Formats: sequence, structure tokens, C-alpha cells
Amino acid sequence: MGFSADWLALREPADHAARDADLLRRAAAAAGPDPVILDLGCGTGSTVRAMSKFLPDHTRWYLVDHDPDLLEHAARSAGPKARIDQRELAELDGLPLDGVTLVTASALLDLMPKAWIDELAALLSVPFYAALSYDGAMSWEPALPGDEEATAAFNRHQCGDKGLGPALGPQAASSTASTLSKQGFAIHRAKSPWQLGAGEEALQVALVQGIAQAAGEAGFTQAEEWGRRRIQSASGSACVIGHDDILALPSQWTEEESRHGAD
Repeated sequence: MGFSADWLALREPADHAARDADLLRRAAAAAGPDPVILDLGCGTGSTVRAMSKFLPDHTRWYLVDHDPDLLEHAARSAGPKARIDQRELAELDGLPLDGVTLVTASALLDLMPKAWIDELAALLSVPFYAALSYDGAMSWEPALPGDEEATAAFNRHQCGDKGLGPALGPQAASSTASTLSKQGFAIHRAKSPWQLGAGEEALQVALVQGIAQAAGEAGFTQAEEWGRRRIQSASGSACVIGHDDILALPSQWTEEESRHGAD
């Protein structure tokens, strides 16, 4: 399971525009006045860049990813106090959680199995902010034949094994929220859809290519033809790709405490 720096750079503007602004600010505040933030699956540091304007300059980042090249990108954004931890995400034992005041993840939970979420939840005692988990909703304008079939097949593919076991796919946000709620966390959720127009043609093309490939692997026999038509119309089309953001606050965490970092 991995993504190229080029793909992550292409999607980052859409990710930043999609993140729920209120939940993003509340997550930064929940990190407290002296933030130490552990970012799981950090990629090139998109979460660092998204949160930086809401955090003090002395924020420290612990960056976790399996790809050394992506970690190098992320560390440049996180500054000289950043600490990197190269590991497979399956390896939750030994995560550098000492002193951490917030754990974050972006576009990650939908790729993970429930057992991984359960293991992570058992380790958490600080706020957890997970943005941009795909929720299974996909719509296109103008509509084309095969849109619904492509979405259904892609969603089936999302629930396949990404290397750690069957992924939660579109149920990731709900499952994670339920797991953390049972452990006493207060859950705050918001929608964070990609809303792509003609100006994001390059992202639409790359997105359609990925969807078509996955849908074909999941049994949609017209996936290649659907993808070809979608790419041909990308310059004049728009799409909405659904995501969920979650902020989970431990039971001892009051709203007053979570706002303290924003003062």
C-alpha cells in the first residue's frame, strides 16, 4: 500500500479545500498550547501544511510512514523539530506516543481493516483527528452511462485487502467513530467532499483512471469504456467525491481544554 509523491501533490489542493474548516481548527486547538502531533501515514506532509496556520511555531511533529522519500518531503514542511519514524503502518507497537498531544491521519482510515482501527483505538489516550476518509458517495455532472456501476464496483474494491486485511472502505469513518465512542471518546464528525470542476481536469483524469482500474478489478466489465468516456469529458465535467472528517476527544477532555490552544 503506497502512493506516489506526484499523486499526493496533485490531490493536495482538493484535500485542503475539502477539509471541514471548523473541525480542522478544533483539532489544532485540541493539540494544546505546546502541540506534539503524531501523523500516521504522513505522506508528503499534507496534514502538516493544512494545520500549520492554526498551530504555534514551536509545534513538534512525529511523522510516520513506510516510504523514506515521502518522509523526507514531510520533514521539510514540519521543520527542524520534526521526528521521522519509518515503519509499515501495520506496526502500531512502539509508536512514539510519549508526550504526544494529538494523533492525526489523512485519507487513511478507509484503507485499513477493523482490527487495525481497534488496535489503534486501544492505544489512544489523546485527541484523534482523521480527515478525508472516503465515504462511498460519488456523483458526476453531466451524468454518463455506467456512473452508478463504476461507483458500486469501486466501493467493493475499496473493501478489499490493501495489505493488512479487508479494508473498511466507505464504512471507515462510521466504524472508527463507533469504536472510539465505546471507549469514551466524544465524537465530532463533518463531511469533507471533494468538489471538482473544470479547473481540476488533471486531477479528474487521474482520479477516473484509478477508479476505472479498481472498478474493472472488482468485476465492472465496462470499466475501461466508462473511464475512456469520463476522461474525454473531463474538461467540461464536475464531480463530488464524498469524505468524512472525525475529531475524537477523550472523556477527560473538556471543550474548554480543547479551545485553550486557540487562545
